[in-house]
Amino acid sequence: MVRFTGGLLLFSAFALAAPRNPLPHGQENQQVLINPASKAQPGPRKLQGRFLHITDIHPDPFYKSGSDSDEACHAGKGQAGYYGAEVTDCDTPFTLVNATFKWIENNIKDQIDFVIWTGDSARHDNDERFPRSDKQVIKLNKYVVEKFVEVFGKPDNINDPDPTNDFVVPIVPTFGNNDILPHNIFLPGPNKWTRTYSSIWNKFVPGAQRHSFARGGWFFTEVIPNKLAVISLNTLYFFDSNSAVDGCDLKSEPGYEHMEWLRIQLQFLRERGMKAMLIGHVPPARTESKQNWDESCYQKYTLWMRQYRDVIIASIYGHMNVDHFMFQDVKDLTYKFKIKGISDEFSPAESFEPDSTNETFSIAAKTTYLNELREGWSNLPKPPSGHSYITEYSNDMLDIEKKKKKRKKPTDEEKLAAFLKEIGGPWGERFSLSLVSPSVVPNFFPTLRVVDYNITGLEDHHPAPGAVGTPAEVAETASINEIEDLIFEDDDADEEVGSPADDMHDLKKKRKKKKKGKKKKSRRPKFPVPKPPSKSSPPGPGYSPQPLSLISWTQYYSNLTRVHEDMHGHGRKKNPEHYFDYQVEYSTKNDSVYRMNDLTMRSWLDLADRIGREKIPSPKSEAVGDDLLAQSELDMTKKGKRKKESRTAKNHVWRTFVKRAFVHTKSDDEIDEDFG
Repeated sequence: MVRFTGGLLLFSAFALAAPRNPLPHGQENQQVLINPASKAQPGPRKLQGRFLHITDIHPDPFYKSGSDSDEACHAGKGQAGYYGAEVTDCDTPFTLVNATFKWIENNIKDQIDFVIWTGDSARHDNDERFPRSDKQVIKLNKYVVEKFVEVFGKPDNINDPDPTNDFVVPIVPTFGNNDILPHNIFLPGPNKWTRTYSSIWNKFVPGAQRHSFARGGWFFTEVIPNKLAVISLNTLYFFDSNSAVDGCDLKSEPGYEHMEWLRIQLQFLRERGMKAMLIGHVPPARTESKQNWDESCYQKYTLWMRQYRDVIIASIYGHMNVDHFMFQDVKDLTYKFKIKGISDEFSPAESFEPDSTNETFSIAAKTTYLNELREGWSNLPKPPSGHSYITEYSNDMLDIEKKKKKRKKPTDEEKLAAFLKEIGGPWGERFSLSLVSPSVVPNFFPTLRVVDYNITGLEDHHPAPGAVGTPAEVAETASINEIEDLIFEDDDADEEVGSPADDMHDLKKKRKKKKKGKKKKSRRPKFPVPKPPSKSSPPGPGYSPQPLSLISWTQYYSNLTRVHEDMHGHGRKKNPEHYFDYQVEYSTKNDSVYRMNDLTMRSWLDLADRIGREKIPSPKSEAVGDDLLAQSELDMTKKGKRKKESRTAKNHVWRTFVKRAFVHTKSDDEIDEDFG
């Protein structure tokens, strides 16, 4: 494991034995459903090519059905439903949490290879009458762990001495900003929360990483041994609202240490020929009105994503409750030093200063934020006429741009070559991608996401039998300070950082040169810079379809308005479970609006380009619009007569994106008013 200063922690001394039932006194009517295990131990199963993403569960033991949403659904009389108060700021009743995990067990448990769980498994601090406490936050998180045990636990293995092999598939959690107290404030580790979650998550964190987890709550799990790792980031050290830390620039800051750990592990995975997915709670949103991360952390993250684009498949987040995606652009980097694989293609940007962090992220703030995303996408490089982002290109086209002759009007080939250079080559490698899933907590409708990924050639492999993963050992090559000496102390100050020379050979040369005279002033950064992929490396699975590339996803939602109407329409004569269900909200596979062949970078750039346009062609094949609009049970059809179709129309792709962002809870009139 990575060696840092500080002694080993005795985790057992800090293990917390909170009661299994997190319900407060007087709230016994909300039952926590825990079924006794009775099944025989299943054998290892083959890969299915799917994983589940679940986020922002926010269970609330004080929720009362029939209460007032203006009182956090804790008191008064109102419309708070049995399964939750959709389109409000109320948290999630236990009835919805129980029903959600029951649905997972009955419908998708056997179809997935691993689970990504991106935090916020405690209620918000939204009612002064019921203030949060450490004990309550711990109980609620233990409650959610119990739900995972119910659904994915190995029936005859739960109480064995090794907690890391208790599940039929790996489950990878991460810290949410409401999983600690006070919310948002996560102190440098080791701290009481890293010690507490070492106990709560002892089933999920590999034993070899307990020490580094205690340092800052980060770890990775090989969900497919020797093939795919999921890296759990502690984004609270990057979070701009965490006043206990100060970004990622200073070596004394946990954000710096976290980025160093991430760089070392990504390099280790590269050397092993493995791929990685990054997960976290708070996504790296960055627009004029909304910046989630400290800028120094965003800069490193963007650089890391670029340099390890051959390793990283995707990065996946929650927190914002809005279904959307965002790009990280190499052109946003502000570093003034030369970087191998970047400086020869792109110039550094000016500094970035957002207008506001918008910590509350109200509906109005969400609207502003999405409109700003669209404005940014409208400025993406435009493909030449007759081409698109998803047209197949080759690297040979870039040679045309290099050899172009001076003439008044460039040829079509030269225009195409210039476009490809602008987007970072035929695979769009100027950009990296972060995906954000909406939540279980019904601020809109509760949702789940099941992602399909490519398992070609991996059909005989199995999900990991437990939480496994041995981290890189820095001491095997050199100490962090020695690596910094290697990078910083180069006589040629103009040489690009990240050259692929042999580290240990160069390290010996630098040690000898240190003895000779004074060091020259260096324009080096104050941190080790990752190396890019070798020039002979093919594009990674985030860019080119290949094994482990993301193919599509299915977004499930529960229309609580319809569920509650059906319950009351039948006078609740049947068990409430009879009425609850998750349905397909949309799928990116065979989607007539998004038209994504897969989830690699060019597909996302093509979608963003079409969303950003004021008007786009509207062929008859797309006239139906969104999947859900064809479903009568949604009861959200347009009013009035359909206008006569024309060759161009208002951007229906943007309209569909907005509908999905808010999980189909916004009416057409609201969309017209807020989004045009």
